[in-house]
Amino acid sequence: MLGSKSSERLLANIRNGLPMTQGEKLRLIVSLSVPSMLAQLTTVMMFFIDAGMVGHLGAEASASIGLIESTAWLIGSVLSASAIGFSVQVSHFIGANDFPKARQVFRQAYICEIVLSLLLLVVGVAIHHSLPLWLGGSATVAAQSARYFFIFSLTIPFLMLFHLSCDMLKCTGNMQLASAMSVLLCVLDVAFNYVFIYQLHLGVMGAALGTAVAYICTSLPITWFATCRDKILALKWDRAPFHWVWNYVMKAVKISLPIAVQSILMSGAQIISTIIVAPLGNVAIAAHSFAITAESLCYMPGYGIGDAATTLVGQTFGAGRSALCRSFARLTVGLGMSVMAAMGAIMYVFAPEMIALLSPVADIQALGASVLRIEAFAEPFFAASIVTYSICVGAGDTLRPAIMNLASMWCVRLTLAAYLARDYGLRGVWMAMAVELTFRGLLFLYRLFCGNWLKALEEKAPAA
Repeated sequence: MLGSKSSERLLANIRNGLPMTQGEKLRLIVSLSVPSMLAQLTTVMMFFIDAGMVGHLGAEASASIGLIESTAWLIGSVLSASAIGFSVQVSHFIGANDFPKARQVFRQAYICEIVLSLLLLVVGVAIHHSLPLWLGGSATVAAQSARYFFIFSLTIPFLMLFHLSCDMLKCTGNMQLASAMSVLLCVLDVAFNYVFIYQLHLGVMGAALGTAVAYICTSLPITWFATCRDKILALKWDRAPFHWVWNYVMKAVKISLPIAVQSILMSGAQIISTIIVAPLGNVAIAAHSFAITAESLCYMPGYGIGDAATTLVGQTFGAGRSALCRSFARLTVGLGMSVMAAMGAIMYVFAPEMIALLSPVADIQALGASVLRIEAFAEPFFAASIVTYSICVGAGDTLRPAIMNLASMWCVRLTLAAYLARDYGLRGVWMAMAVELTFRGLLFLYRLFCGNWLKALEEKAPAA
């Protein structure tokens, strides 16, 4: 992997219009992808470890977290989507060597995200008691789910600070620090969970408290670094006084709104999936939740490569280099599909062992392993959709990809899942998932090679 100095040099070559060899492109992709993949994997490992620790408390405790997991992802997705509208602009301004404007957008991003996170905190606290019942949980499961979601809701501002700061550092090409802080987050999460779950015997609530404290301990230092120490974004570099620019906010809304709507509806689809699975029993709920967590270990490398793609496409877009933009797009998609094909093969072979780490219950292990093996064959196409979508985001092209994701999820996956669950149970739900991910991947590959995702740049400046 390239060192940070080499990465900075190659990123500067993009901004300064210098030519790049194919080898330099690949080395830069790898240098940005590896730390981001590590960050993504450690994030998933955190959920994996949480689920494993709770899983050993029994099926009821596992079901209580699995029940509201999709809603927690929904809130995280809304925060992430809202931040993208600002981070894309920051990346474009950095690519254009306009660092003062990048910092202007950076400041406004933090202000807007703090307000949004506080609003979500209030909503989460208000609905925490009723939410598990709305999702079809039994009385005993709902009580534990409510306590977990209450603590999660109080953690939302810190979750926002952590991920927004990581995203902004990624815009500059500083994947290393974001990765290191994600590893630290995972280590602290394991340590605090052990204390709260096993030493203080707080069960499901202990898992929530452990994660909350880990986020508090990591979000504050990385926010300090992004705002005070980063070579490009640190606010000390500003010479002119800060002033609010509504145009940046409106552009952020234009970019983020399709993503936010998509995130809400995609997470809503996940909630519908949970409702489809819930009547199948606690074993199916737990197996579904554990399988999703285990599968995350396979697809998170794709999101890591996607992060690198967003950074590279964003900076080349800002620099006005359309040919280089397309080259990075194709190389990152090829790498993503290759890595996730390998991860899918590993998941197929070791599916029983992966689920066994999460639950000692034999029925959960058998069912979870069988659905993981169904999903394994769709992983390369899932990679194509993940990385291509990230490419489109880097170019500011968010509306059509959002529509493609939504159409695929709601029209293909949920329809098939509702139909197949009647005869095949949880295995039918995952059959539907595999079919849909394959379809979505093919759809995004068509967008990459035949679509006009780079139209805005090519109309403005058809530069090489």
